[in-house]
Amino acid sequence: MVIKKYLQMKLRTIQLMHCLAALLLMVACNKKLDLPPDGRLTSVDQAFTDYNRVRGYLNACYGFCPGPYMDRASYSDEAQDADDITPGSKYARWYAGSVTAATFSAYSEDGSPWAQLFQGIDKCNTFLQHIRTASVIVTDEEKAGWTAQARTLRALYYLQLIKRYGGAPVFDKPLGIDHDFSKDHRAKFGEVVKFILGDCDSALAAPNSQLGFSWNIYDNQFGIMTRAVAYAIKSEAVTYAASPLWSDGSYTWADATRVNGEALFQCLANDYKLFDAVPSPSTAQNAYALYFITSSNDQRTVDKETIYQSGGQMQVWKYAGMPSTPYMIKAGPCPTQDLVDSYEMANGEAPITGYSDAGRLTPMVNSASGYDPANPYAGRDPRFYASIYYNGAVRYLNNPAGQTVQSFAGGADGISDNDRTHTRTGYYQRKFNNSQSGQGNDADGAIRLFRLAELYLNFAEAAYQSAGPDAPVTINGTSMTAREAVSAVRARAGMPGFPLGMSNQDFEQKYRNERRIELAFEEHRYFDVRRWKILGQTDKFVTGMRITQNGANLTYTRFKFADRGCSADKYLMYPIDQDEVNKIIGLSGVNWQNQGW
Repeated sequence: MVIKKYLQMKLRTIQLMHCLAALLLMVACNKKLDLPPDGRLTSVDQAFTDYNRVRGYLNACYGFCPGPYMDRASYSDEAQDADDITPGSKYARWYAGSVTAATFSAYSEDGSPWAQLFQGIDKCNTFLQHIRTASVIVTDEEKAGWTAQARTLRALYYLQLIKRYGGAPVFDKPLGIDHDFSKDHRAKFGEVVKFILGDCDSALAAPNSQLGFSWNIYDNQFGIMTRAVAYAIKSEAVTYAASPLWSDGSYTWADATRVNGEALFQCLANDYKLFDAVPSPSTAQNAYALYFITSSNDQRTVDKETIYQSGGQMQVWKYAGMPSTPYMIKAGPCPTQDLVDSYEMANGEAPITGYSDAGRLTPMVNSASGYDPANPYAGRDPRFYASIYYNGAVRYLNNPAGQTVQSFAGGADGISDNDRTHTRTGYYQRKFNNSQSGQGNDADGAIRLFRLAELYLNFAEAAYQSAGPDAPVTINGTSMTAREAVSAVRARAGMPGFPLGMSNQDFEQKYRNERRIELAFEEHRYFDVRRWKILGQTDKFVTGMRITQNGANLTYTRFKFADRGCSADKYLMYPIDQDEVNKIIGLSGVNWQNQGW
């Protein structure tokens, strides 16, 4: 196993690791370290005899979580990547379904982070074991806070692990060099979630204070674990555990409702709220658009929605840009017509209720919605305009009379089947893109791993499953219905709430569409269609829109891409690295590989 290799290297590299940890702390905190004369540490125990070294080791426990990135959209029905035309590209391989367990890490969006996440877990376990008996002089409050951070990080790493691979071995202490891997086994998904919730609850028992485990984010603490992060981890973990793919009897939707309700209500009670700052017309179209180009590194002074950002600032203009943007490299994830069709009209009505053909080329138009097939982008959900560049969209908000997107055939931004700088679908990604961003003025946004809107939606999903759309759920004196939760998210976008009296089936369909829209390009869609076990329906193929211009007249023609091979059931989970699987078989005779791989 890679874990075993890591442990075998552990003794030889421990001096370097802890010196690096101390150096990280020195850079982050600007504190001089009191190291031995030669600057080296000779044991883990020694690292826990000095205040700065302990802080440095805790800092070194961070950084093992795969950061979300916009390219994940191209691995779902949200986008067809412009690089699919490049022979041997990871998208061409993925769409062809020619990925194997041995090659998965080369073609997956985030590689295969199995070993990386276990290394993070082992670092946290080492910290937790040694901090208990550390001789360093520190207050009980601060020690409790450090311990809470490490427990929350461990929970985060386990969540990221199981949402990709399913059940995994649970380690609550560091693995020694002599660890017997033949005795390890993969715990069920629900068992790992129980461990995750236990870690978060233990963390939340720490004092709520600056030295303890706080709701607030102070100077030099961007990216730190907080109480809100622990609640967000609990919310996502239990929602996944009750979902069709992962449900093993450990957690019901009633359990998920209780945990989600507590997480949401605690965050709301501690000054988390949906971002609602009104932008100037030259900056963004609405609060939703502004949120994704606003920095979350502001100690929650303006951005009170972000719970945790692990991904860095993206260069949308460069890697998901338009050919009319100087120095752009590729068009990246090109939004599909399927995604465009999912945006409701501003009145809350679905413009399209289905398709009369198997290729989704002949839509059934909802006449009550006001949708006009000859003017398909008018009157849509405000989040559509914040997320997608379409033909005729105003490109630069500070110059509305200037350039517009020309994605019609022959236009400057038109479809190309042999050039990765042009759209493949008729659309470009706008979400996270500051229209003024470009070389020399890089101002695009970043994906949040957790934000308050997800907690609202997680609660709504659990509550309608367990109690129905309109039944109040009361937790510690606070009540909310599933309908009210999802309607709160829509209200921020300027959309009408869900109507009263919906059946569970109708609510589910509208809810899943709402989640698709609100969380577009934020990696959730990839995991949602898997945990709902609808991958074979959503990702078998995608569609685009080809627009032709004849004078002042535009003709809109839908087209279908070739079927994808990445919608088979084996793609519901990541494969464990085949080398790892072979080693486990050699040690224990048990095959840990996920089904189909």
